[in-house]
Amino acid sequence: MSDVGRLLRGWRDARRMSQLDLSGRAGVSTRHLSFVETGRSRPTRQMLLRLADELDVPLRARNELLLAGGFAPTYPESALDGPPLADVLTALRTVLAGHSPNPAVLVDRHWTMVDGNDGVARFTAGCAPELLAPPVNVLRLALHPAGMAPRIGNLAEWRTHLLHRLDRQAAATGDPVLRELRAELAAYPGGEVATGPDGLVVPLHYQDLRFFSITTVLGTPRDVTLAELAIEAFLPADAATATALRREMAGSGHGPWAR
Repeated sequence: MSDVGRLLRGWRDARRMSQLDLSGRAGVSTRHLSFVETGRSRPTRQMLLRLADELDVPLRARNELLLAGGFAPTYPESALDGPPLADVLTALRTVLAGHSPNPAVLVDRHWTMVDGNDGVARFTAGCAPELLAPPVNVLRLALHPAGMAPRIGNLAEWRTHLLHRLDRQAAATGDPVLRELRAELAAYPGGEVATGPDGLVVPLHYQDLRFFSITTVLGTPRDVTLAELAIEAFLPADAATATALRREMAGSGHGPWAR
């Protein structure tokens, strides 16, 4: 099996699609797809991109597919501090600021904090300094015994939620770093609970506050780095939390938590 065939087969298996399913969606013959996977046929660039679309392959992995097939990558991967991303990052930071006084962070594909608004200070107070030294992994910060975990009132429920999210993300991206992070977090104390239809969303009970989270991603990214950025914002789950946050942040004068 060729490298490109092995990668295609891996993504097809991850998406639980048969060769017949994928070939029908992509408009290629099942025989040709089989030959590509076994290395008997060499796919064209257009075919690889079409198959990647149907398999919902992340941009980073699409570039890997193209390289394995002998083609140049299609999607650029810009540095976060480089000029190409400057305008988009400025806009994303405006979104972060707009969430204040609600905590919000900008994270990359491995949940490393890229930036955060003033409200994040509410979560970081009391966390061990070593967990706050860049690069800060927000999931490690949340579940580590020296991080936020001691102040999370429903730690078992929140921990279960985060571990399930990591499971899904690792399966969707095939990223081994996420699997390693998941194993690390699972080794922390805190317990797990059976998930069920209790309530509308999974809450975060932090000290005397109650939040629910939302995730925002770019809708049409063409750059690998941008495709892997997300804003995780925590909104008040009750009126008491909303009132408390407004009072705490009023006139605080805090600058951006991270840059």
